[in-house]
Amino acid sequence: MRILVCGGAGYIGSHMAKWLGAHGAEAVVLDNLSTGHREAVRFGRLIEADLLDPASLDTAFALGPFDAVMHFCARSLVGESVQKPYDYYDNNVVGTLNLLRAMQRHGVGKIVFSSTAAIFGEPVSARINETHPKTPINPYGASKLMVERVLADAGAAYGLRSVCLRYFNAAGASPDGDIGEAHTPETHLIPNVLRAALGNGERLKVFGDDWPTPDGTCVRDYIHVDDLAQAHWQALAYMETHAGAHAFNLGNGQGFSVREVITAAEAVSGHEIPWDIAPRRAGDPAVLVASNDLARRELGWTPRYTSLPEIIETAWRWHCAPTF
Repeated sequence: MRILVCGGAGYIGSHMAKWLGAHGAEAVVLDNLSTGHREAVRFGRLIEADLLDPASLDTAFALGPFDAVMHFCARSLVGESVQKPYDYYDNNVVGTLNLLRAMQRHGVGKIVFSSTAAIFGEPVSARINETHPKTPINPYGASKLMVERVLADAGAAYGLRSVCLRYFNAAGASPDGDIGEAHTPETHLIPNVLRAALGNGERLKVFGDDWPTPDGTCVRDYIHVDDLAQAHWQALAYMETHAGAHAFNLGNGQGFSVREVITAAEAVSGHEIPWDIAPRRAGDPAVLVASNDLARRELGWTPRYTSLPEIIETAWRWHCAPTF
C-alpha cells in the first residue's frame, strides 16, 4: 500500500508516516515546508509541493500511483483564523479543492481528512458525539466544516470515499523520542507548559481563569498523536468496505483543565511551571470533550494512551532532547 501523506513534515503527519512504515505501507510525504520540518521527514520520500499550486500537485501525483491520500495540510491557529480569515479559507478550503481535483485527475479515490472539534463551536452536551450541532465560532472551524461538506458532496457526485477524523487536542510524541511537536510560534498548551518547565520559553500564559468550568480554566480532551495515527490506519481499512463520506470524533472521552495539565506536567518533569493569567482568546470555547463511541464501534479503534501524565511523559522525553 502506497499513501500520499499531505503535510507529512508536520507534527501529526510525521507520526503518521512513521506509523505507516511500521505497518508495512509506504508513505510518500507532500509538504511545502511552510510550517513543517524537513528533519521530521524520516519515514518516506519528500515531495515539495503546495496545495495552492495545482501544477505542483500534478507533478507530485505523477510520481504515483497512490492507493489513498491522507490530508494534514491546514492552517490551524484559532486566534490567527479570526484575524486572517481569507488566509484560512484559501489554504484550508481552496487548497483542499485543488487536492481533490488532482486526486480525480490521477485516479485516486480515497482520502482520510484531518478535521477538528472546532467544527462544533460551543458544546451543548457534556460529551460531543457526531450528531452534536455544528456551529463553529471561528474561521478555522468553519473552514474545516466546509471541507467536510465538500467531501460529502464529492462522495455523492464522484464516488469519492472519505473519512473525516475530528481531532480534539493532539498531544504527546513518539515514545521512541525521535519525532515530536515543534511549531513556530508554538500555541499548543502541553509543549508550551514543557518549554516553561525547561526554561526554554516565556512564562506560560493561561488564557482566562473566569470560564464556566470547575477551576475557571478551559477544559480540553487530549489524545495522543500515535492514537490518532492508529485511527487513520483503521480508516484506510474502513474505506475498503464503506463507500461515501464518513466522520468520526477522536478523543479520550475525558476532559482536563489547563490547571490540571500544569499540575500533571509539574509531576512528570519535576519542575515548577511559571505561569500568568492572560485575557481570553477570541474564538475559544470553554469546554471540548469527545464521545469516541462511534469510532470505537465502527473503526475498531481503542486509544492506548488514556492517562494525561502518560501522554505528557512522551512529550517531555522529546522536549528534553529534541531532534529538530
